[in-house]
Amino acid sequence: MTQVVTVFPRKVATRDPVFITMKDGVRLAATIWLPEDADERPVPAILELIPYRRRDGTVFRDMKMHPYVAGHGFACCRVDIRGSGDSEGLLTDEYTDLEQEDACEIIAWLARQPWCTGAVGMTGISWGGFNALQVAARRPPALKAIIALCCSDDRYADDVHYYGGNLLTEDGMWSSFILGLGALPPDPQIVGPRWRSMWRERLGATSCWSSTWLRHQRRDAYWKRGSVCEDFAAIDIPVYAISGWDDTYFNAVPRLMAGLTGPRKGLIGPWTHAYPFLGEPGPAIHYLKEAIRWWRHWLEGIDDGLMDEPAYTTYLKDPHRPAHCYPDHPGRWVRDPAWPSPNVQDKVLFLNAGTLENDPTEGTPMRLRSPVTAGRDCGRYGGYGGSVPDMAGDQRREDGLGLCFETSPLDADMDLLGAPALDITLGSDSTSGTLTARLCEVFEDGVSTLVTWGALNLRHRASFENPSPVPVGEPVRLRLSLNHCGRRIGRGSRLRLALSNQHWPVLWPQPAMPTFTVAPGTSRLTLPVRTPQPDDGLHLFDDAEISPPVAMDVLEDETHSRLLAIEATTRRETLTLTSNHGRFHLPDRENETWSRVSDCMSMTEDDPLSARLDTGWVLGYRSGEANAEATSRVVVTATEEKFRLEWRLEVRENGERIFEREGGEWIDRDHL
Repeated sequence: MTQVVTVFPRKVATRDPVFITMKDGVRLAATIWLPEDADERPVPAILELIPYRRRDGTVFRDMKMHPYVAGHGFACCRVDIRGSGDSEGLLTDEYTDLEQEDACEIIAWLARQPWCTGAVGMTGISWGGFNALQVAARRPPALKAIIALCCSDDRYADDVHYYGGNLLTEDGMWSSFILGLGALPPDPQIVGPRWRSMWRERLGATSCWSSTWLRHQRRDAYWKRGSVCEDFAAIDIPVYAISGWDDTYFNAVPRLMAGLTGPRKGLIGPWTHAYPFLGEPGPAIHYLKEAIRWWRHWLEGIDDGLMDEPAYTTYLKDPHRPAHCYPDHPGRWVRDPAWPSPNVQDKVLFLNAGTLENDPTEGTPMRLRSPVTAGRDCGRYGGYGGSVPDMAGDQRREDGLGLCFETSPLDADMDLLGAPALDITLGSDSTSGTLTARLCEVFEDGVSTLVTWGALNLRHRASFENPSPVPVGEPVRLRLSLNHCGRRIGRGSRLRLALSNQHWPVLWPQPAMPTFTVAPGTSRLTLPVRTPQPDDGLHLFDDAEISPPVAMDVLEDETHSRLLAIEATTRRETLTLTSNHGRFHLPDRENETWSRVSDCMSMTEDDPLSARLDTGWVLGYRSGEANAEATSRVVVTATEEKFRLEWRLEVRENGERIFEREGGEWIDRDHL
């Protein structure tokens, strides 16, 4: 149970707004929480730099976190990226060089303040985790350590744009959100009369970022910029990498553990895309205590044995029935000395005629041709399934649309920790196609729960930079790595590997509907099996503690829905995810904020070219003279040769439309 703490070792002062001037004259807005006596007893500083509007966007989590850490002897500085919130300038894309240069300037500014010891850390979740890694690679002198949560070291392979060389529908959803968010004004109470000119400047620069992202369908220089996996050695300071199994970005944690050479720790819990003290599904943990231990060790030199503990901590989920959302995951915490772990060994199973067995058996080639609507029950790529119904449901329908291989019932529990890998030889009747592999636990009554999955655009089988057509009629050997997982498979259950060549609506379908053939006994699945250790299941974390949340009046409750509609005549399937994130009045700053979103994905059976994504946001803000609402919409469709991107933004002030802009363009498909 989460406990609210009101008294800290040091009394906390809040400085807001603080404006930090960059070398080009642009002023960035910040909120700083620090001990009241920091001018007499300086403290290390911790930077979080993100674009999600500190006073009305992230304030709901910031107030639970930053004052708590400040009360234990740190200065927490939350900065709006240039062009966002109350900061001047323009926000033009993710993770730009200018953003990273600004971060280095902010770090130097923090280190110079009389209340700072000169030691600075950097942290953040999602965008803030990405740029913490990117800035660490630039080595600003005052930056001594980072905590990077729910983020990635590889912008192409492991973000919300492409996966396995396939376009993610999440790309359009994300750009729709950014389109709307960027159209909100700064706070007149903070920036004064110039708020309107700053707003006009932002609106005048409006564009849909998917236009850029769709023009980079390979792993080119655009994606390599900001992907720290290009040179792990550039990061020479300590890194704590954290994510959750129900998040999008957990694969980065073991990659960072394996790739970095300096001091590092990794933590993967059961959560979705959230700080662990807010973690859903539970159990949430006292993350702030862990963060404070990290900062004290690396920013103050206080050694309490933190780095003597096992480096890699993960939550092994127990077997559970499938559901579209979970309040919590049963399981246990386990610790390994490093990653890769000496406690994990490979177990190889061969894909025989419908079975997974220890030895290969030849047989008649098997045929794989999934309908284009396969994948609808597999959940959303970037799920928020603690309370939002977007996680994977029962997989029995999906299993029936593909090619399945399964073990006999297990005679003992099996712990999986790591990334299963499929080495497969297949033939194709098309020069293009996607192979999807799902690993499921099948209970004795037949219910099938998704454990992990992976997908590969076969044209990217040898390279994400230089794709090539699939040779028709010739056997192709390839490796498909599934996502990492941490899961106990129960005695009496069966493991099922299900193959398909569609994964809608997570992945955009290929223009052709290929048929693959797989010969029994020629392919194998490698499972990462972990040997249980004596200290598994220890109580590693205390219950979460937070500082008092921001005061708010709930004007409209949060609601979520998942609706599947199938038109019987046309056989068009439409999956609609809607979330009303509520409306809130914050009396301490006299503003209001509200938002809602609808993601609609549809496709007609047996027609991959009928795929359509229609995603839109409504985001509103009221403060002082400002009363604004932005409505964004992004629509993606495709022909055999081109993507069609259409977008629209409408902005209202006091209910009257004051701005609208729209765009539409055709973009060539590049091996997609």
